[in-house]
Amino acid sequence: MSREENPDFYTQKGYQLRNHTELTGAMEDYLEMICRLLQGNEVVRISELAGSLHVKPPSASKMVNNLKDAGYIEFKKYGYIVVTEKGQEAGRYLLHRHKVLHDFLCLLNHSENELEQVEKIEHFIDKTTVDNLELLTEKMREASVFRPRSHPD
Repeated sequence: MSREENPDFYTQKGYQLRNHTELTGAMEDYLEMICRLLQGNEVVRISELAGSLHVKPPSASKMVNNLKDAGYIEFKKYGYIVVTEKGQEAGRYLLHRHKVLHDFLCLLNHSENELEQVEKIEHFIDKTTVDNLELLTEKMREASVFRPRSHPD
């Protein structure tokens, strides 16, 4: 098959480069976790962020600097991470996307925890897909389409 017959096929890296998104998947993970941590705390420190993501503090510092350079966060006195308005807007969406995917996969798979799958796929779907998955999940719940598996005794 020639390129002219299939002009839209790329590698995963090719799609990422083609879309020129400001936030990489890794940056999204860090911003999402910062926003998640701020839901239960007034401040977030690098060490807390690193521990929550199971990375070393220097790795977290590097990514936090990338987020700062992109305008998503600021550092305050004593090393506190503060989310900017731009970061808050992006963070709300990242948390929402995570919840929608988690709810959908838990319902689909009759489980209570699909964290690993969500983390693996959340960076690769667009807002329209997230919105439609949210609607589909609501319809599935209303219709009781997916019921827990019965286990033979």
